[in-house]
Amino acid sequence: MQPPVTFRDDILAPESELDSKPLTERLSLGVAARLSRYLQVLTQAKKMGKETISSQELSDYTHINSTQIRRDLSGFGKFGKRGVGYNVDSLVTQIRKILRTSGQHNIALFGAGNLGQAIASSDIFADHGFRVVAIFDVDQKKIGKKIGTLVVRPYDSLPEVVEEEDIVVGVLAVPAAAAQAAADDLVDGGIRIIFNYSDALLQVPPDVTVHTSSPAVDLLYALYFYLT
Repeated sequence: MQPPVTFRDDILAPESELDSKPLTERLSLGVAARLSRYLQVLTQAKKMGKETISSQELSDYTHINSTQIRRDLSGFGKFGKRGVGYNVDSLVTQIRKILRTSGQHNIALFGAGNLGQAIASSDIFADHGFRVVAIFDVDQKKIGKKIGTLVVRPYDSLPEVVEEEDIVVGVLAVPAAAAQAAADDLVDGGIRIIFNYSDALLQVPPDVTVHTSSPAVDLLYALYFYLT
C-alpha cells in the first residue's frame, strides 16, 4: 500500500544537506515543505499590504528557526537585504518558481456537501494559483446546484471533464467509505495528485501522490508540543 504523503511540521526541522541548488534539481521533502510554509505566510502578508518581511517575522509565523529560513532562501539566490528584509512580492514569485507552481493549475472537487461547498467558496486554493473548475457529486439532489460560479456535475462525467478542463489535482471531500472508489476513478482518469479530506487510507499506484489532511492529527501534533 502506498502511504499518504503528508507535509507536517516534524519534517520542517533543519537540514544540513541544503546547498545552492539549480531549479532543475528535485527538492528534498523537507525543503519543499518549508518553502511551502514560507509561501503561505508571504501570500497572506501580501494580501495584508506588507511590502517587506524579515526572517524573524517568518520565523514567528512558521515556528521555523530564522537561521534555517535564511539558509533555505540563500540556497537559491540573494533575496533579502540586511536590515531591510525580504521584498514580499518578489519572494512570492521566486518561491513559486522554485516550487514550480507558477501559472494556473486546475482542480476537480468531489463532494458538494458542506465541506465541499466551503472548499469551493474559499480563496485558499486561488491564493496559490489553483482554481476549482469542476465539482462532482453522486447525489441527484445536488447535481445542477450552483456553488459560486460552478454547477455541480454528475459523477459519471468525470473522464471527459478531466480532459476538457486540463485538471491536474483531485480534491476528495467525500465520506471515507466513498474515498477509495473516487480515488480509483481519478487515477483511471489520469490524475496523479490527490488531496484527501477523508479519513480513508487510500491505496494508489506509486506514481500518484496523496496528501491527507486531518485536523485531528494536526491537533494531536500541536498538543504534544504544548504538553512537552
